[in-house]
Amino acid sequence: MDYTFHQLRIFCKVVELQSITRAAEALHLSQPAVSIQVKKFQDQFTIPLTQLVGKQLYITDFGQSIAAIAQSILRESDALLYKTRQYAGLLTGKLRISSASTGKYVIPYFLTEFLSRHPGIDLVLDVSNKESVLNHLRHNRIDFALVSVVPEDLDTEEELLLENKLYLVGNSPSPEKDKPLIFREKGSATRLAMDRYFHTETDRTKLELTSNEAVKQAVIAGLGYSILPLIGLKNELHNGELFILPSKGLPIETTWRLIWLRKHSLSPIARAYLDYVRISKASIMEKHFSWYHNF
Repeated sequence: MDYTFHQLRIFCKVVELQSITRAAEALHLSQPAVSIQVKKFQDQFTIPLTQLVGKQLYITDFGQSIAAIAQSILRESDALLYKTRQYAGLLTGKLRISSASTGKYVIPYFLTEFLSRHPGIDLVLDVSNKESVLNHLRHNRIDFALVSVVPEDLDTEEELLLENKLYLVGNSPSPEKDKPLIFREKGSATRLAMDRYFHTETDRTKLELTSNEAVKQAVIAGLGYSILPLIGLKNELHNGELFILPSKGLPIETTWRLIWLRKHSLSPIARAYLDYVRISKASIMEKHFSWYHNF
């Protein structure tokens, strides 16, 4: 057989997410690129790995068994790499973090210096909506989750990082009353906060988008108004593309936090990272988020 590790990783991600599209997003690849690699991998087998029923992708029993073997091969490959790094005196392994979508404006600043200090560590960072992030944590696929709302159904520990403030924003300081509200999709923490504030449900909304970045661009374009986290609006507010609209009861305030399962024993790498965050978070916030406290 003539498979590549690249094909194994792509196929395992497709199996995990049950979707070519979602796998492409998670791997930061185009959908055609993922489809091509899955087809090349499939061509090495006479038995189907996947089935397409309507628009839904299903993994066959044979495909599931191949994915399990592929995962084992990838783990052994990683073990070879990490063993080599260990002999070089490096802290080695993977640090796995899943972040709610707006957390992409926060978590990189809490990783840069740590990864620079420990070049033997590989980072696996997944950015998705709150529901997906908590699902990763629930199934013990990650070391830490970065969220702004504490899950009620999980027994977790936490390390507080940065306050999260949400404001009503528009592309003009003088709102036009006939424009609709723009909502995130269900499962998003921003959507939950917006539903609670307006006492509404999705069925009554006219516009629903699947990322804060998409919502932000829609507001800039003048499609409507939305409640968005301040953390992702720095440049747009500075450039006059967006304006905070005074509204009673706003901002909504939560806190970005790293959480992990209380019953889960942290790996040496995860423990080292947590120690780093506790020691360094004050200086990180002063260096990178001082602008944030002026609002």
